[in-house]
Amino acid sequence: MNTTDYSARRAAFRTLHQSGCFVIPNPWDAGSARYLRHLGFPALATTSSGFAFSQGLTDDDAAVPRDLMLRHFREMVATVDLPINADFRGGYARDPEPLAENVRLCVETGVAGLSIEDSTGDRAAPLYDFALAVDRIRAARAAIDATGADVLLVARAECFLTGHPDPLREAIRRSVAFAEAGADVLYPPGPTRPDDIRAIVQAVAPKPVNLLATAKLGMTMAEIAALGVRRVSVGSALARAAWTGFLGSARQIASDGVFTSFQGLVTGLELNDFFREDLPARAAG
Repeated sequence: MNTTDYSARRAAFRTLHQSGCFVIPNPWDAGSARYLRHLGFPALATTSSGFAFSQGLTDDDAAVPRDLMLRHFREMVATVDLPINADFRGGYARDPEPLAENVRLCVETGVAGLSIEDSTGDRAAPLYDFALAVDRIRAARAAIDATGADVLLVARAECFLTGHPDPLREAIRRSVAFAEAGADVLYPPGPTRPDDIRAIVQAVAPKPVNLLATAKLGMTMAEIAALGVRRVSVGSALARAAWTGFLGSARQIASDGVFTSFQGLVTGLELNDFFREDLPARAAG
């Protein structure tokens, strides 16, 4: 069991959610986490898909088993002296009791927050039944409380991403119930219309809402904050941006035998200089 005291990070993380609006970007490895820290972001969140792709795996429980994901969380917590929010997918269990045990193990990694999804991974029935979904959040809350750690519980309502026929109404229904079951932060990924986002924020107030930033969002941070959103994450977007550059260059070499896509790249010298200068801060913890 990890006995390191993460209380200061966790307290800082909770304070971040009490007012204003902040970006919590999603690194996928130590290097990306260190650079995001360098840019001044106050907290970071893992991305299950970004991590899976970096391991040559698909983003699902069978490909990325629980213990591998927990090891990733421990590595990310050890990499930066910032609060880390763990993307714990569906908690690696369907039923509340084993879910609670997995949440306990997740808390032990040192994270300051963890998210639980209500999606099943089954295209025929993509969301857990409403009552079961609420029971799962209630079990996760009890598991966190039993540890005595001040870890934020983030409840995700996946209605927009799973093709629900009335995603806004169902996301609000689930988010309100999740809040009542003990979730600290509500995160229904997918809405892009300001009126929809505002409706979600108002429905669960005063609890904070996380918004997923996508290319379709088309809003600035100031506009997002004006809707009452407390935090903004980017999911796998940064990881996919890196993959986009890699794939474009690799495909060009394979198909055309040219290297013109390498123009304008960050230099190895610049990266070496950054990590060399960053090492003392990293060593200091």
